[in-house]
Amino acid sequence: MPALLAEVTRSGFVESLHHGSVVGLLPSGAVGVSVGAVGEPVLPRSCMKPFQALACLSAGAPLAGPALAIAAGSHTGEDRHVELVERLLGEVPAESLRCPPSWPEDEQTRQRLAEPSRLRMNCSGKHAAMLAACVAAGWPTRTYLDPAHPLQQLVARTMEELSGEPVAHTAVDGCGAPVFGLSLHGLARAMQGLVRTPVADAMRTFPEYVGGTGHVNTVVMQLLPGVVAKGGAEGVLVLATTAGHAVAVKVLDGNPRATTAIGLTALAALGHDVSPAEEHLSVPVLGGGEVVGEVRVAFHRPSGQNPSGQNPSG
Repeated sequence: MPALLAEVTRSGFVESLHHGSVVGLLPSGAVGVSVGAVGEPVLPRSCMKPFQALACLSAGAPLAGPALAIAAGSHTGEDRHVELVERLLGEVPAESLRCPPSWPEDEQTRQRLAEPSRLRMNCSGKHAAMLAACVAAGWPTRTYLDPAHPLQQLVARTMEELSGEPVAHTAVDGCGAPVFGLSLHGLARAMQGLVRTPVADAMRTFPEYVGGTGHVNTVVMQLLPGVVAKGGAEGVLVLATTAGHAVAVKVLDGNPRATTAIGLTALAALGHDVSPAEEHLSVPVLGGGEVVGEVRVAFHRPSGQNPSGQNPSG
C-alpha cells in the first residue's frame, strides 16, 4: 500500500499529507530503502527522457554534450535551449516537431514572448532527438510518435533491458510521445544501468540543459556533482549516483513539491552525502511572506532495514 511520505505544516498545524512510494537501491542492487508499493507500476513521465535519449543515441542520432543533455531533459524554454534544439533539428523543419506549442517555463523568457511555440515546449529537445534518430536510421519521421514505430519499439526494449522487467502499460505522455509503465523498483534498476552511459555523463556535465535557470533538477545536480536528477509530471522523480545508488519516487496525488526532499532523504539513507543540498531536504511554507511552516519528509525505513540493504535478523 502507499505510505505517508511527506506532510505540510502551517503554524504548527499539519495541513496536508502526501502519500506514495519510494525505493532506494545500493550499488550492489540490494534494496536499502523500500516504502510503500514499490512493486506497483507507475508511469515515469519525463523521468523516461534519459532512456528515450539513450535509444535515440543507439539509433544513430548525432547526440553529444549539451545536445545529449537536452534530449534527456525538460528544459525551461530559454533562448539557449531553443538555439540548441534548432541546431539538433538541422535541416528538419521545426514544424515536424509533434510536441504541442507551449509557453516557456522560464518566467523572464515568457514575459517577452507574444505566443507559445513548439520549440519552447519543455520536451522539444527529446522530440528533436527522436527526429534526428529517425533521419539517421532511415525511419519515417511523420509517424515517429506511434508506439509501433521502430524508434518507440527501441525505447521500450531499452527500458525493459535496463529495468529487467516487461513494460506494464503503454500510455500517451503530455507531449504526445508514448510513455511506458514500469514498477518503481524497475525504474530504479533502470537508473542504475543508465549511470554508466554517455547520457548520464552529459546530464552531469551540462545540468543547465536538463532543466534550466533555477530548475530544481539542475540545482541539485550542480550542488551534488556526480548525481543525476530527473523529475516527471505527477510526482515522479529519479536520482542516481556515479557509484550506482539509485532512488525512484512516486507521490500518489501527483504534487511534485515534496519529491526532491523525499528523493534526497532516501539517497542519504543509502549512505550518500547530500549535505551540500541540505536546503532542499524540506520546502518552506509561507504566510504573509514569512516562513510559517514546511513541507517535511515523514517516511522512515521500515524496521529491520539498514543502509547495507541486509536484514540484521538474517
